[in-house]
Amino acid sequence: MTAVRDQYPVYDELDVFADTGERHAWGVFGADDEIGCVNFLTEDVVAEAAKEIRLGRTVNLDLPIGEPKDPFWSSRSAATRTETVNRTSRDDRLDNFYLQGGTQWDALRHHRYRQHGYYGARQDSDVDDRKLLGIDRWAARGIIGRGVLLDVASYMSAQGTTMAVTERFLIDSELMQAVASAQDVDFRHGDIVLVRTGWLDWYQTLSPAERLSRAAEFGADRRALKLPGIDPRVPTVAWIWNHRIAAMATDTPTFDALEFRREDGWAHQRLLALLGLAIGELWDLDQLAVTCRELGRYSFFLTSSPLNLPEGAGSPANAYAIF
Repeated sequence: MTAVRDQYPVYDELDVFADTGERHAWGVFGADDEIGCVNFLTEDVVAEAAKEIRLGRTVNLDLPIGEPKDPFWSSRSAATRTETVNRTSRDDRLDNFYLQGGTQWDALRHHRYRQHGYYGARQDSDVDDRKLLGIDRWAARGIIGRGVLLDVASYMSAQGTTMAVTERFLIDSELMQAVASAQDVDFRHGDIVLVRTGWLDWYQTLSPAERLSRAAEFGADRRALKLPGIDPRVPTVAWIWNHRIAAMATDTPTFDALEFRREDGWAHQRLLALLGLAIGELWDLDQLAVTCRELGRYSFFLTSSPLNLPEGAGSPANAYAIF
């Protein structure tokens, strides 16, 4: 599919920061915009996406709350649940519930671009005092539209190449296009693209001791974690923007490929902060891949309801694919 031509500029027409040469979409959807590429999910796009529902079959895309039990980030811990039982009812609560600790979306206030600020040139004073760019902005409308699974892991296996989930591997635009072509799926304006690397499937085969060991190793040295992720370089970023993708998520804990390499850049900066793309991590895509293979189709209706949390920097995805 070629780039969409509409009222919005293509990537090479976006404004540029003179001091860094980076392009950005700040102001493309209006000076006061707080939802970024979710703007691509217009009423017409959502209505068309609803035609994907033919069987009524649903697939849950969220890990259970509390998974993974051994988070890779030393600042987080797994949620714990406490239940209170009385004579007529039960009540429960969660403690240490980190909203970005499992299957989640990053809000636009999650990451900034250097001194230029958060999406739309907002500085910390804007974000805090005016309560801007919270996950509640997406919760107000939902992230709902046509979902597309790119099963990169299965595609590479079919090509005779196994993706090494413990090594850095960039999933670039050429690979994503090749996977889509092999799956006989075309991209459409406003698609929500899910990328399966097989990392989560591998991680869930580890014993509790192995998981704890790897989390501890990474906590001690952030350079120790290597894994596949979305290519942060400009050609792939341009391809994502030019195809009017509304949101993307992976089955990895970082979305970006690790280790970080300065010369390649960081997808959180170029996609989330500069373009306003909703990005998700740790999505459970394995059963979805099974269902897509069984049905012979890799597109579906996707509904995600982030928490309506004012000023939230992230949220569980609360997502389903519906066929």
